[in-house]
Amino acid sequence: MNFENQSLLGALFGQFDANLVQVENRLGVMIHARGDTVVIEGPEDAVARARDVLTTMYDRLALGQDLDAGAIESLIAMSNEPTLEGIISGDKEEPPIMIRTRRKTIVPRSATQITYMRSLARDDIIFALGPAGTGKTYLAVAQAVSQLMTGSVQRLILSRPAVEAGEKLGFLPGDMKDKVDPYLRPLYDALYDCMPPEQVERRIESGEIEIAPIAFMRGRTLADAFVILDEAQNTTREQMKMFLTRFGQNSRMVVCGDPRQVDIPGGDPMSGLADAVGKLEGVEGFGTIRFTAADVVRHPIVGRIVEAYEGPAG
Repeated sequence: MNFENQSLLGALFGQFDANLVQVENRLGVMIHARGDTVVIEGPEDAVARARDVLTTMYDRLALGQDLDAGAIESLIAMSNEPTLEGIISGDKEEPPIMIRTRRKTIVPRSATQITYMRSLARDDIIFALGPAGTGKTYLAVAQAVSQLMTGSVQRLILSRPAVEAGEKLGFLPGDMKDKVDPYLRPLYDALYDCMPPEQVERRIESGEIEIAPIAFMRGRTLADAFVILDEAQNTTREQMKMFLTRFGQNSRMVVCGDPRQVDIPGGDPMSGLADAVGKLEGVEGFGTIRFTAADVVRHPIVGRIVEAYEGPAG
């Protein structure tokens, strides 16, 4: 393989060729770099996958996108998918599949994320189902931030049920915000990753961004807003119906949850998420995306943990 832009080779190869070693170890090949030329040796299929991964790594750097160990791991995992080339370039008739925010440009890290990102740009209400680490909430927040920045929505509303995950926290000191913020911290984390902290704080103060428990949604109509409900498996059927019927003009809703992690009293039969998906899947305007352990994009060991607890992805 030959690469035209030699200024990108340092980032492509990594410090002490760490990126090449990562590809070698994961795909069982040998990679030799001399100047702008890379030689890959190994079984034919593994060499083809390594070539595709290196090409995509180079293309990402050429587009000005970050390349870290996690991104490389995701590309290696996706190299077994027939759609790898389309992950960066998109279909020839369509623009690249990516979400631009103030802090970064986000591209899909699994085949299911490609479908999800297309659904985020197309459907009015989206159910994103699957285990932790698959990017359900993160990509929804990124899309919401992107639309807020471009002015296609006027508000960003992030919500989740204030339900303890298998433990009793007891009395929490402080005012209402202090009491509910611990439950909402994952939403703040995703926001800060997509937008400078001072921008987040300013928009929260102005009301452009609202982060609140689902109980605060009652009686409202959420127009001109991008609304995200996280941990939706811990809503009751009544809460889910109340939330979905808040939908207003020029709005978009994303409902994220893991049906296997229900923490409310009564367990799975009481969860509003499964009930809503059963009633609304296939209805016009709704999209349903199902992630599996194979789509986990955190550290590789997280995917193995999820698979060990839930059984092989399928």
